[in-house]
Formats: sequence, C-alpha cells, structure tokens
Amino acid sequence: MKLRVVVIGANAAGAKAASKAKRMNPHAEVTLIDRGNFISYGACGIPYFVSDTVADVKELMSTPVGVVRDAAFFNKVKGVHVITGTEAVSLDRQSRTVQLFEKESAKAFSLEYDRLVLATGSSPSLPPLKNRDLGNILTVKAIEDAELLKERAVTGKRACIVGGGLIGLETAEALRQKGLEVTIVEMRDQLLPGILDPEMASLVERHIRQNGVEVETSCRVAGFDGTGVVSKVLTERGEIPADVVVLAPGVTPNVKLAKEAGLEIGPTGAIAVDSRMGTSDPAIYACGDCCEATHLVTGKKVHVPLGSTANKQGRVAGINASGGEATFTGILGTSILRVFSVNAGKTGLTESEARAQGYDVETVLSPAPDKAHFFPGAKPIALKLVADRATGRILGLQAVGEGAVDKRVDAAAAAITFGATADQLSHLDLAYAPPYSAAMDNLIVAADILKNKLAGHAKGISPRKVRQMLDDGDDFILLDVRSPAEHAEVGIEGATLIPLGVLREKLESLPKDKEIVTFCKISLRGYEAQKILDAAGFRDVKFLDGGIMTWPYELRRGGGA
Repeated sequence: MKLRVVVIGANAAGAKAASKAKRMNPHAEVTLIDRGNFISYGACGIPYFVSDTVADVKELMSTPVGVVRDAAFFNKVKGVHVITGTEAVSLDRQSRTVQLFEKESAKAFSLEYDRLVLATGSSPSLPPLKNRDLGNILTVKAIEDAELLKERAVTGKRACIVGGGLIGLETAEALRQKGLEVTIVEMRDQLLPGILDPEMASLVERHIRQNGVEVETSCRVAGFDGTGVVSKVLTERGEIPADVVVLAPGVTPNVKLAKEAGLEIGPTGAIAVDSRMGTSDPAIYACGDCCEATHLVTGKKVHVPLGSTANKQGRVAGINASGGEATFTGILGTSILRVFSVNAGKTGLTESEARAQGYDVETVLSPAPDKAHFFPGAKPIALKLVADRATGRILGLQAVGEGAVDKRVDAAAAAITFGATADQLSHLDLAYAPPYSAAMDNLIVAADILKNKLAGHAKGISPRKVRQMLDDGDDFILLDVRSPAEHAEVGIEGATLIPLGVLREKLESLPKDKEIVTFCKISLRGYEAQKILDAAGFRDVKFLDGGIMTWPYELRRGGGA
C-alpha cells in the first residue's frame, strides 16, 4: 500500500514539505490542502507589490522562470495533489483522519493519512479594539490582503500603520511611495523591538522621519472612528486622521487544530516539535509559523516566524514524513529589511535579549563605510556586536546603514552558529577588494574592538549612558577630539574641543580627577585619545562607542567654537 502523506497549509512550509516528500518517495500519495485559493506565494513580497516595485501579483506566486505555482503546477510538475478553498476542521488521531470542509460547496468530507504535516501558519495578532470592523482597516498577510490594500491606497490620502515591526515599516514605505501621508504607531518605546536595540533602532527611525513618515512610539491604539469606513485612529495621545489603516502588530501561531487534537503546545504558544519536526504524535509533523524552533545561542524554544525558517523546516518535515531522516538544528532569528534607503539586520541576541537571558555582556558600536572609503559609492553602516564577557563568545550582531549590511549579518550568523569567539571572528579570512570592503572589513574591526575591550585596553561607554549623564548634570568632561572644522559643523551640546593632534600639548588643561569621555566621528580618534590620557595618568577615561555616527539623539548643528 502506498504511503499517504497529507499536508495542511500550502504556503512556504507546507508547499516545501509536500514537494520534498514526493521527491523523496515518488511512490507516496501526497495531498496538499489549503483553506485559501492562492498557494505557495511569497508573502514577504506583499509590500513590494503594493508599492509597484513588483508589477504583477502573479510574480509573488511564480517560479524564477515565471511559471505560476498553482494547483495544476503542483499536480503536473511536482506530482502533488492540491485541494484549495478547503479548511481542515479537526483531526482524529486514532483513525488518522482529517475532517475537511470545502467552502464553496459547503461539503464536508474526510481524508485518511499515514503521515500528516501541519503547516497551518500564523495569523495577525489583532487586539479587541473599538470599531475594528470598519472598512479600510486591513492586514498584510495574504494575497487577498495585498490586492485590497493596493486598491485602497489608490484612493486614500492618509494611512496609519499600527505596529513598528518588519511588516509595518515595509508597508509604511510602500504607502509613502504611493503618495500617502503615513504615520506609524508602536506601543513599545522603539521601532523594530526584538530586532534592534534602542540606539540602533533610533538610527532607522531618524531615516524614516527624514522620508516624511510620522512615528509615534510608546503609544497605544484604543480603537477607530468613522462612518462605514475608518476616518480616525484613536490613541492615548489623541486622534490620527486615516483613510487606510494597516494592522501589523505581530502574529500568533495557528494552533487551534493541533490543540484540539491533543498535540503538545510549547511554552511559546506554538506547536512543540523535536529536531525532526515531529510533534507529540509520531505520525504528525509540524513546520513553519505554527511551530517552535530552538534558539542556537540559548538552547531555548522560540517562535520567530520567517519565510527562510519555514522553508527549511518544511524540507525537513517532508523528508521525515516520507520515510527519510533529517534534522533541523535551530535558528538565530536572523532578520533583515530595507526601508527607503536604509538597511537593518540582526542575527543572534540583541544586548537587551542577552541581558534578559542572564549573560554578562560586552558590546561594541562600530561605524564605517561599507567599502574602501575612497571607492565611489561607499556608504556608511554601523555594527553592534554583542559578546559574552566571560568567554568572548559572540552572541549577536546588529547592522544598520545605507551600505551593505547583509554580508556582515550573514558572516556573523555563520560565526555564531559555530560558537566563534571575538578572537576567532577577528581572524576570518573575508573577501577583500575596494569595491566590496575596506582591507579590514567592518566585522573584523568590530571584533578587534571587542577583543580590546575584553582585554581591558579599550574602555567604551554607550551613547545611552552618556546621554543619561548629560541629562543628570553629572560632573564629567565630554571631550571632542575632532578638528575645529568638524566640531563647528556638528557636535554634541556641552562638549569641549581639543583636537587629537594637540591633545598631548594640552594635557595640563584637563583635570585628572574627573571622568572624561572622548569622542570623534567614529571613535577611532576617541580611542586614541583614551590611550593618550591613560598613559598620562588620567584615572577615569572612556571613549564614546560609535562616536558621532551612532549618536542616536539630537546633534548640535553649527555654532561650535
């Protein structure tokens, strides 16, 4: 008798699982079921369709050579039978039967399986807000959402995005490019929470504001107002006019089917799985947004829904469901986005996450051009490296800037996966030529700074700490060691100027009993100044991590001495 494999959910994870199961076991009967009418599409491309970057929605459902991945494609090319417009309503694990309901015909029927793969995905986390059912309040999750949002954007003038995560920011850009006035409302105190630390998120927020998007952080939405369609977003700070509202507050794993069938649900609220993507039932596997993953740094279960993870998990689930043997080791939560002309990426733990997990961390902020500084087209990027102070092990990297952040994030992801320390990271033999990087790549420089910090040679202080010291009126000297021209053009209010080139001559003008924080554009000269002052017997000298380039607060423009 042929092996019967049934896959519920036909997007990234489910389509991959079904295809792989059939390739691994050509004699198996593989059936792919989805409650929607569109399958195997790139949901991450929806904002780019809305902005017209992707001209035709069919491109989100196509192979690289332009063949649409519909039911006929899966049947003829993959050998997989597809049933769309049909919802799985229950599982009978004893008889290994799925109860199904076809929406169009209102027909109920059942399907038997030998192996079942749950790829039920996730749904937007929609809080119970007042008047949420008004027209033009949309989500961005499915192809139908994309088409409706694009249609409403044409007639709208003002849009409000509820949620400052990846999808929220990408959608904000898409609607701004369509000519709408856009406001982002985020209930937490920063954009991209869980992806970037506050000072890195501030760099993204600054860029978004420069492109005409209003940002309201630490602001909760209470509901909506309008007659038939939305006209206002009601927040704790007042009303925001809006013709279109996009709800992007995050997602919740779709576990209803699994939970009602008695499958184990993990601590994150997603389906619990082992390294083979197996659930608590030996005949059932799960993959994609509906299930958990293991974090490779902490070893703990996490729920980080990403298309890249869904595809990898789907492949493993498909192999095992068809009688093969494969494992999925885990994730680092590696994420990246482009919003307007700035790129932002993360892998591993942020500083906030690492501290929450009990690590004693050391961090580095390191800005520099993404190519050799003299090469045309070089653009700035800033890296934040996070490490375990006790062992030097790299825990995470964040990268923000107009330049190429992706390859630094990818290299760090590989290093973190294999447990690299700061010393090992600093010796990576990365590709070098002026069009691609400086001779000492940004990532290598960040690792070297980290090594100096761990060894006690470099003593940095974060922008947040310096800002707090300024706000509290602490008695310290903020020492700008740039040139007079640089100081006059832009600076930090309250700083004292002594250019690095004359610092040795001016030592007597500085008190040795006060804390001194040195800085320059990227804090290379700031570090040099720290070493000079250390050697001269100054007892409490630190340099500002990242210098002017990563200062996330308002800078003084002109008027410097």
